[in-house]
Amino acid sequence: MSGIYDVPCVQGFIRICMDGWEQGWHERNGGNLTYRMSEEDVEACRPYFKTPGDWVDMGVRAENQACEYFMTTGSGRYFRNTALFPDETFGIVEINDRGDAWRIVWGLENGARPTSEFPAHFMNHSVRKEVTGGTNRVIYHCHPVNVIALTFILPLTDRDFSRVLWQSMTECPVIFPEGVGVVEWMVPGGPEIALATCELMKKYQAAIWAHHGLFASGPDFDTAFGLAHTIEKSAEIYMHILSTGQPVRQTITDDDLRAVGKAFGVTMNEAFLD
Repeated sequence: MSGIYDVPCVQGFIRICMDGWEQGWHERNGGNLTYRMSEEDVEACRPYFKTPGDWVDMGVRAENQACEYFMTTGSGRYFRNTALFPDETFGIVEINDRGDAWRIVWGLENGARPTSEFPAHFMNHSVRKEVTGGTNRVIYHCHPVNVIALTFILPLTDRDFSRVLWQSMTECPVIFPEGVGVVEWMVPGGPEIALATCELMKKYQAAIWAHHGLFASGPDFDTAFGLAHTIEKSAEIYMHILSTGQPVRQTITDDDLRAVGKAFGVTMNEAFLD
């Protein structure tokens, strides 16, 4: 393969999809990924654009993303096929000047469409773009086993999940000092879960969907994937602790968490500390 597949953002998109598949986070057609492209990305890919398709109304509107371009995985497509059949597994869509419709300009061949959760991604991109001053570009949804398992045994509150994750691995308070948000179980792909997640993404880089998966964001592919990977690894450590059946004799204390924050120059969410 050559041409558009040599463009760095396309290579990065394929890599995160394959990394997630190899972690076991994308059974069948589970999960989705979107990337808000920079002007440089668009110009590098533009020579490979095809005649655009028809505009498709999203049912949502974000004026701060009018005329943007997004890379997106396809509805019903499998992450495991991203490297083998990239132009069928994902594509590039253009947003209209009202910020309420998309059309395909590359990829998503053989009748594919953007992920069914594209409107939810689009709304959350709008929020993250606003709260980060435009630096956030990636939203990644995956199904990590241990994160999902935790939603069956922990209270479904931001505070409970944040504390468990922070106290299970020292790096966590550095990587997400604000904590994580939690959405109670909702039907996936609908407006309710999209709106609930938007509220959380005003405060957090990541939200956990009960009995479903993880919704992570970042300025680039490495950061977004690293955030998801760190959250899942911390959840795995906690699940291993529980599996021993032994009482917890020591942990990272709240003062320890504050000390980590001070040492690394990050501001811990004091609402989650005692």
